[in-house]
Amino acid sequence: MIKIVLASASPRRREILSQVGFDFEICPSDKEELVTSTAPEEVVLELSMQKAKDIYERYQEEDVLIIAADTIVAKDDKILGKPRDKEDAIEMLKLIQGSSHKVYTGVTLMLRKEDGCITKSFYEATKVNVFPMTMDNILEYIDSKEPFDKAGAYAIQGLFAAYIESIEGDYYNVVGLPIGRLCSKLRELNI
Repeated sequence: MIKIVLASASPRRREILSQVGFDFEICPSDKEELVTSTAPEEVVLELSMQKAKDIYERYQEEDVLIIAADTIVAKDDKILGKPRDKEDAIEMLKLIQGSSHKVYTGVTLMLRKEDGCITKSFYEATKVNVFPMTMDNILEYIDSKEPFDKAGAYAIQGLFAAYIESIEGDYYNVVGLPIGRLCSKLRELNI
């Protein structure tokens, strides 16, 4: 039987994997993230690969699968990470309100088998359209404290749902893990 390890402390990723019936361990990577690209899709692939490799090295037994993911928000290819403080959150929300942006999640799967390592990486991109927000709306949302540990300063599955006009693509990708595509890749690996 294959041991599945989620290389993330994200409660959202944990919920998504549990939702579709996976039994897994959690072992988040604490390795320093190094990025060599500025293209959002390349950044999430680089970061998910770094996390997967870090955790893969900790598990030496055979039949272990590492699932690592990284999610970012990008507006006109400008990457919006997690806000550093209230002012940073305000600027991010002002930037995305009343317009569209993309959410990218990179996923790396590393499977240790008797005959070596099988690695698969992919990314998913979802376009998110946000209704216009007043400064009062932005400040009220920030006061909820929800934006502070989220890329782009919002959670689509939380209070910010009130400002989502539409999405084009995978909803779960915006939450943090494109589960349908992940399961498709796992079926390719006979898992």
